[in-house]
Amino acid sequence: MNFSDLQIENKLKKSIELADFKNPTPIQKESIPVSLLGNDILGTAQTGTGKTLAFTIPMLNKLIKDKHAMALIICPTRELATQVMATVLKLNVREIGIGNALLIGGESMQKQLRKLNKRARIIVGTPGRINDHLKRKSLELSKVNYLVLDETDRMLDMGFTPQIEQILRFVPKDHQTLLFSATLPDNILKISQKYLKNPERISVGSLSTPIEKIKQETFEITQDKKYHELINQLVERTGSILVFVKTKHGADKIVKKLKFDGHKADAIHGNLRQSKRDRVINGFRNGHSRILVATDVAARGLDIPVIKHVINFDLPQVPEDYIHRIGRTGRAGKDGSALTFLTPSDRSMWNSISKLINPNYKSSHQQIKKKFKEKRKDKRSFRKKNFLKGEKNLLSKFKGKKKFSKNNKENKRRFKEKKKTFGYTNNPKYFDKKSDESNKEIKKVFSFKGKKKFKNRKRPKNFKFKRFKKK
Repeated sequence: MNFSDLQIENKLKKSIELADFKNPTPIQKESIPVSLLGNDILGTAQTGTGKTLAFTIPMLNKLIKDKHAMALIICPTRELATQVMATVLKLNVREIGIGNALLIGGESMQKQLRKLNKRARIIVGTPGRINDHLKRKSLELSKVNYLVLDETDRMLDMGFTPQIEQILRFVPKDHQTLLFSATLPDNILKISQKYLKNPERISVGSLSTPIEKIKQETFEITQDKKYHELINQLVERTGSILVFVKTKHGADKIVKKLKFDGHKADAIHGNLRQSKRDRVINGFRNGHSRILVATDVAARGLDIPVIKHVINFDLPQVPEDYIHRIGRTGRAGKDGSALTFLTPSDRSMWNSISKLINPNYKSSHQQIKKKFKEKRKDKRSFRKKNFLKGEKNLLSKFKGKKKFSKNNKENKRRFKEKKKTFGYTNNPKYFDKKSDESNKEIKKVFSFKGKKKFKNRKRPKNFKFKRFKKK
């Protein structure tokens, strides 16, 4: 199937050709025809498989046909919302010309209000900023009949569930909903049961395994040698590199070191303003900086085709984020590589990640345990065999032990006798001294006779202290 085969408006077909979208991806092949019929979709696919275009084409087709309709796309992060809007603008050419507004934090509220006043029918935004506009009554959602929840698992992980539910109160009940997610936990299924009407289940590829074209490697190392090895890897590899770290402070620290060592690097994390984030991403996309050091803010939804390598400097906090991290490379069928640094303290998290990717995975610790148990069994069986073979010898040895025990009693008795006169000293005349009885007599002779008298001594009744006064 090609995009030209789709039953969509001719204006949209031309804009798809101009945008140079040729062959649809598996998720696009399966979901676009279903959503064009007006059915709800519960879609799951790995990152980098073209989910954005899968819901953008049916949305634009619907808005071209119905000039009073509105569409709302909710995304977890500013970066993802910006990228979704970029895809919309690629297809929303002058001939189509549907008004739109990007509602994200970190951008001017006045600019967004001006966009909304120009009858914006495509609203793309994050839950927080959309709710801000609803409170201000600057956003009207009563005409929304096409709703998209993108990267829903990420939104729920970030604690946006109450805000999403608040937004959905303003959306009419009669609307089409497309819910897309990289993973499918229980809380996603609960939301789909609550807000989706008989959804079509579309799943492409395994949810827990990374894309096959990504070459995965691990490097065991100590914490203090990580940075030196990172430099070695940057020198050896060609092309743009995305480095993932645990904290915002860690990202800034590494970028500072890399710049000092002569590398073109930038950091992206939650503390940056939106304008700064956009400059950093555009600089990386255009090749101004070869290395991008990021926290998990950039793990999902960041669509930069130029990324050739992903280096996990630190492991993620959640095993699922590993799949989203390495999914930044190998996008749209291209090859990519992912390297992960493993320190001794990362062992338990790496086991969890490995189990997620491969449920049959067994850790090295478990394998060592198995081998140890097998060795113990072998030793026990060997001992039993030896005991059965040399039973007579063992019994004879046991009889000999009884004789030895009798001799042992005699030795103990002799030792007790010796103990009376036994001792260590550096005085050779010590053993020529008199016995304890003679010592007692000496003590009696030199005892203090006046001790009792001194103890019972009383002061005279007429005793007084003399008081001395200054003359």
